Amino acid sequence: MNQEEKENLLLGIKDEVIKCQKCGLSKTRILPVIGQGSHNAKIMLIGEAPGASEDKTGVPFCGRAGQVLDLLLASAGIKRDDVYIANILKDRPPQNREPAVEEILACTPYLLRQIAAIEPKIIATLGNYSAHFMLEQFQVAESHLGISQLRGRKFIVKDANSKNSYIIIPLYHPAVAVYNNHMLDDLKKDFQIIKGTLDKEV
Repeated sequence: MNQEEKENLLLGIKDEVIKCQKCGLSKTRILPVIGQGSHNAKIMLIGEAPGASEDKTGVPFCGRAGQVLDLLLASAGIKRDDVYIANILKDRPPQNREPAVEEILACTPYLLRQIAAIEPKIIATLGNYSAHFMLEQFQVAESHLGISQLRGRKFIVKDANSKNSYIIIPLYHPAVAVYNNHMLDDLKKDFQIIKGTLDKEV
């Protein structure tokens, strides 16, 4: 699609998300976290759900985990403005509880349409929920594995609807380094995988 079509499609998705009342999270949210970054991104990062900071600002990964994410991107020589960042859920689950199945089913069609519009080369999933959803969506046999077994592997998938191909790379969620600083080096290695894969693709 051309740039105008892409911009109109993403703007339409934004309007739908703002008005969305498909699940109960619409009643408890402050602001939806639609996504942020380049609409021509080669790399798309997909997290789990907004936290308290994100809920207040509408900006993905702007809290403590976001600070780690910024550090990881910088360590790999990737500019945050050059990637697109979104989540499985657009609204914060109360008390940061885990996403419910019905919430994932209600919200992820927006995400899939964003992916199809942006057409990234690489989809880096951050954490268990994001990895499992994306791998299940593209019927990857290993989708049942835990994130420690999936981390850093590359899965080439094709979208039957858009005909786009993506490289899915499951990674730990940046929040693990908030609670365990010893994980930071492992996370940096993971982001080098993203950078190395992108360099081969462009």
